[in-house]
Amino acid sequence: MPEMRFHIRWPDGVDETCYSPSLVIKDYFAPGETYPLPDFVARSRAALTIASERVREKYGMSCSRALGQLARIETAAERFGTTSGERVTVIAFEE
Repeated sequence: MPEMRFHIRWPDGVDETCYSPSLVIKDYFAPGETYPLPDFVARSRAALTIASERVREKYGMSCSRALGQLARIETAAERFGTTSGERVTVIAFEE
């Protein structure tokens, strides 16, 4: 199963490298695009859940790294609260 990393920039300018065990991330994000924070979190949740499910289908167990990445994204997003206008930029994909 091809894994990948995707590089993001949070609303405060901090860059982070995120992990996915599947290329499904490419179906949800595009490099160079900026997403409203709630949309970014929802897309991450959908993509990483699918990625984890693909691992479960192939290996019989969900992907703890994908679920851990999702938890990190959700926790990081909480520090921005519900302020309107906060956006996350997807910088690049790394396969």
